Amino acid sequence: MFHFTFYPCKTIKHYFFLILINLFKEITTKWNEVQALVPQRDQDLQAEYAKQQQNERFRIQFAQKANIVGPWIERQHEQLQQLTFQVVGTLEQHQKKLETMETNVAQYRPHIDELEKYNQQIQECMIFENRHTPYTMEVIRVAWEQLHTQLTRQIAEIKNQIYTLEKKGISEEQMNEFRAAFAHFDKSRSRRLDPKEFRSCLIACGYNIREDRQGDADFQRIMANVDPTHTGFVTFESFLDFMTRECSEEDSVDQLTLAFKTLSADKPYITAEVLKRELPADQAEWCIQRMKPYSGADGVPGAYDYKTFSSALYGESDL
Repeated sequence: MFHFTFYPCKTIKHYFFLILINLFKEITTKWNEVQALVPQRDQDLQAEYAKQQQNERFRIQFAQKANIVGPWIERQHEQLQQLTFQVVGTLEQHQKKLETMETNVAQYRPHIDELEKYNQQIQECMIFENRHTPYTMEVIRVAWEQLHTQLTRQIAEIKNQIYTLEKKGISEEQMNEFRAAFAHFDKSRSRRLDPKEFRSCLIACGYNIREDRQGDADFQRIMANVDPTHTGFVTFESFLDFMTRECSEEDSVDQLTLAFKTLSADKPYITAEVLKRELPADQAEWCIQRMKPYSGADGVPGAYDYKTFSSALYGESDL
């Protein structure tokens, strides 16, 4: 808004002339002010342009590294998954492969550190988007930590499996069968089975779990053993422990049955007389009180069924 200074004048013409002079002074002042702002505006635009150019360089620098690191980590995950579900060779050889992979991952750490440095520059410049890469630092950090965690867990699992082989005396072939059975029903590749998958796995392994109320009760008893904390899932470690324990019990049943068969001179039953003759008195009395009568057609009076006794002794039944 223009402000005019009025001077005394004698004619209308003189009056308008003074108005024009004041107006010209005001316009000249405003123009000079605008002219003074132009260089500053140019400097501001140049500074902003330089800033945007620098931000773009930071984006490209981060993206070029992230587009190398991201796929590398993804390949390691894929390789680890293959090693997890496709064990080739002995467990010791498998452990060596995992430990070699662990060393390679540790040696790759400088690339992650370099990427962290580039990400720090981006954060300081308040850059929130990068059209040059689908990877963010957070995504890469999570994938990197997961890789470390899964590798560590896998190596620990293999060591535990080697220990299980030595402790419980199962063969490498049995271990591979357990692993293959578990992997077949682990459709999500999560290293755990839900109850439905676990039940199908047990049936595939030869367990007679009927589709009725009794079968449901038997399965719930097994679930209570393999999932005592009620997580709703069965891990491979719990499955392996259950299967090796079952194999051990089966071996014990067979050994005990064979011992009774030897005492009875290869007969399918045993008598109280034989038990009292061959065993200490207290052990013989304990067996006699708990053995069921033999129901076979070839039995004799007072014969006992040592086969069902052996199975019950290592099973879930009460004697």
